[in-house]
Amino acid sequence: MATVSPDEAPPASTPALKAGAVDRTHQGEVAPDAQLATLDGKPTTLDAYRGKPLLVNLWATWCAPCIAEMPSLDKAAANVIAIALNQGEEPAKMQPFLTRAKLAHLQTLSDPKMAVSLGLATNLPTTLLYDAQGKEVWRVAGGRDWATPESLALIAEAR
Repeated sequence: MATVSPDEAPPASTPALKAGAVDRTHQGEVAPDAQLATLDGKPTTLDAYRGKPLLVNLWATWCAPCIAEMPSLDKAAANVIAIALNQGEEPAKMQPFLTRAKLAHLQTLSDPKMAVSLGLATNLPTTLLYDAQGKEVWRVAGGRDWATPESLALIAEAR
């Protein structure tokens, strides 16, 4: 039997959805309490952003769908606090990509232990919208064009 890493295993409790589809089955769940870091190594958490809606994108430099959706996500995130939360990599590994990408709106944090993706039992990429109380509104697993009217309407639910 082949070994499957945690970020490849389908979540056991989530029904199979088409990649990029909106999943509201976790609505109301609290954001994971994980120790994260800024790119300069300062500790933080998702809870530090409580009080305002938050868009969180789980990604990695090796994930092709993550990289493909990043430019449209950056454009769509102009009107909301948005975090590109890297899973499993140190800032030094991310920096060359971030330098080339020139992201204008996404704040980048590091989750080197992959605590968020493992805690949510989700694959990469996954994008989540949290309300001002830190409770999940929806999630999208798989790549998506975030600049479409439908995607922009989803993000607007944060207001």
